[in-house]
Amino acid sequence: MRNTELIRSLKFLLFSVSAGLIQIGLFTLLNELILPGHYWLSYLIALVASVVWNFTFNRRFTFQSAAGVPKAMLLVFAYYCVFTPFSTWLEHWLTVGCGWNEYIVTFLNMALNFVTEFVWQRFVVFRHNIDNNDAARKKQQS
Repeated sequence: MRNTELIRSLKFLLFSVSAGLIQIGLFTLLNELILPGHYWLSYLIALVASVVWNFTFNRRFTFQSAAGVPKAMLLVFAYYCVFTPFSTWLEHWLTVGCGWNEYIVTFLNMALNFVTEFVWQRFVVFRHNIDNNDAARKKQQS
């Protein structure tokens, strides 16, 4: 059991890193080339892209969940209804209000997102629907 949760945490970390690379890559592209001067919009678009990527892969491989996508995505959406305004405000306050480097602040928000989203997905979104998809069942039968 303990080993299973460690592996689950490591999978979540790896998928989150890949989502983070997508987020920072897209953010850089938007912030530097496509939407310069529209920092918050670049951040928001990059965040949404990384969320969809992260949710898709974590549902399938990390939590191996057969939970219905609409309900699970609605719960993830609820998390982001709180996290996105807070992190957007924090990004603006630290970069514009305090003069922090926008990339340092983005990485800070990504770390905050990683920890809080894992807890949310593990104990709220997939709480009763972990290791119940076809791949998990086949693995349990072996």
